[in-house]
Amino acid sequence: MDQLATNAILVGKAVIPADAGQVWLQPKFGNRHGLVAGATGTGKTVTLMTLAEGFSRIGVPVFMADVKGDVAGLAVAGSTGDKLQQRIAEIGMPDYRNEAAPVVFWDLWGKSGHPVRTTVSEMGALLLGRILDLNDTQGGVLDIVFKLADDRGLLLLDLEDLRALLGLVADQRKDISTEYGLVSAQSIGAIQRALLRLESEGADQFFGEPALELADLMRTTPDGRGVIGILAAEQLVLKPKLYSTFLLWLLSELFEHLPEVGDLDKPKLVFVFDEAHLLFDDAPPALQQRIEQVVRIIRSKGVGVYFCSQFPDDVPDEILGQMGNRFQHALRAFTPRDQKAVRTAAETFVANPDLDVAKVIGQLGVGEALVSTLQDKGVPMPVEKTLIAPPRCRMGAITDAERQQVRAGSPVGAKYDERVDRESAAEMLAKKAEASAEQAKAPAAKTRAQDEAEDSGFGRAVKDAVFGTRRRQGMVETMAKQTARTIGSQIGRQILRGVLGGIFGGKR
Repeated sequence: MDQLATNAILVGKAVIPADAGQVWLQPKFGNRHGLVAGATGTGKTVTLMTLAEGFSRIGVPVFMADVKGDVAGLAVAGSTGDKLQQRIAEIGMPDYRNEAAPVVFWDLWGKSGHPVRTTVSEMGALLLGRILDLNDTQGGVLDIVFKLADDRGLLLLDLEDLRALLGLVADQRKDISTEYGLVSAQSIGAIQRALLRLESEGADQFFGEPALELADLMRTTPDGRGVIGILAAEQLVLKPKLYSTFLLWLLSELFEHLPEVGDLDKPKLVFVFDEAHLLFDDAPPALQQRIEQVVRIIRSKGVGVYFCSQFPDDVPDEILGQMGNRFQHALRAFTPRDQKAVRTAAETFVANPDLDVAKVIGQLGVGEALVSTLQDKGVPMPVEKTLIAPPRCRMGAITDAERQQVRAGSPVGAKYDERVDRESAAEMLAKKAEASAEQAKAPAAKTRAQDEAEDSGFGRAVKDAVFGTRRRQGMVETMAKQTARTIGSQIGRQILRGVLGGIFGGKR
C-alpha cells in the first residue's frame, strides 16, 4: 500500500509469514474505535504514541491522557540509536525522521498544563453523583437541587454555588419537599460531606470558568497536522472516580454537541482513554448503559475512541464488540485470571491459519503485538504478529523546562490560564440574604393598631391627666377655666363698685 497515495497510518510490519508486508490503519476506518491491550512493560504506550503521531500527520486531532508521564515525549523530537535504526530498516520506513508533534498540555489543576474546567451545570447530576459516590436517594436529592437551580435561574458554575444552593434547600426543605419531592436533612448532609472530600482533593479547581470549549481540542496547525492534546494524569489517575468521570464527561460533551457527519475520509477527532478499566469499575448499570450508547453512536459524529488497558475483558463485551482496530501486546498467563484473558483475546481476533493466537500472545516481545485493523469494506483483516513502528518523538518523559517551553507557545494559554468568577448562584443568594437582613434592621411603618397600642399604659394615663378625656377634665382645661373665673370675678367687682359709686355719689 502506498502511504502517500492512501494517507494511511503505518502500524508496523507483519512477521509471520516473513513476506507478509506492512500493516496499516486506514483513516476512513479510524472512527470505528480501537483497543490497545497488554501487560505492563510490553509497549502499549509506544503503540499509543505511534497511533497518535500517525493521526496527527494526516490532520486528525487527538486527545489522550498521560498517566505515567512518558506520553509527553510526543512534544519533543526523538533521537535515533542503533536499535531504532535496525527496526526502521526492518519495517521499511524510508521517510522516517525525528520530529516533535504539535502538542497542547492540559491539567485539571493547571500545574503541568493549561487548566481544564467545566461548570457544575455542564457536568450534570448523574456524573457529579458518580464523582461524589452518592447512593440512589442522595442522587435523587442532587437531581432536585439541579432542577431548583433551573427553575429559579441560579447559575451553578463552581462548587461554591452548589454548596450555597444546598444551604438554601436545607433552609426551605419543607416547602421544597412539597413541590419537588422529599428532601431529607441526612441526604443534604451526606452531599455536603462528599463535596468537602472532593474539594480536599483539589477538584474545586476543575469546576468554574472559562469552561473548556470542544473546538480547542480539535485544532490543526497551519501546515495541516492535527494538534495532540495531552492531559497530565499522573496524579489524577490516583483519584479513579474523578479521572474516569472527567473523561466520560468529555466524551459525553463530544457526543451531545458534535453534528452527525456519517463516515468521513478520516476522523474529526481521536479520543484515547488509558487505564480504561477505571471507567467501568463499580459503574452503576445506568452509567454503563450511557457509556455503551455514547461509544456506539459517536462514530457517526466523526470521533474514534481508543481504549487502553491491560486485559481485553476490562472492557465490557457490548463495547468490546465495537472495537474494529485491535492491538494486543503480550499477556503472561500465570494465573487463572490471566489465562481467561488470553482466551478472551484469542477468541476476539479473526483467525489466521499461520498463527496459534493463544500461544503467541504469551511469547510476544516488547514492541511486538497481534494486530487486526479494518480493511476494504470495513472487514477486519486476519490477525498478524507485528513489529510496531517506532514513533518519531522522544520515547520517554520530558523536563520541566521543555514542558514550559511548549506551554509558552500554546495557542490557547491566554484563554484558559486565568480563572473568571462571574456572578452565579452563590453571589445571587448572598445578595438576597443581605437585602433581607437590611430590611429586617430598618424600622417598620407603624400601623393604627400599633399607635393605639402605644397610647395605652402609663403614657396614656399621663396624656389623659394633662389633656383630659371625653368624660373628665384634664389639667390644662381645669387651669384655663380657673383662670377665666378669676379674671371674671375681679372685673365684675370693679364694675359693680363703679356703678354703686355713681348712684350714691361716693368716690371711686
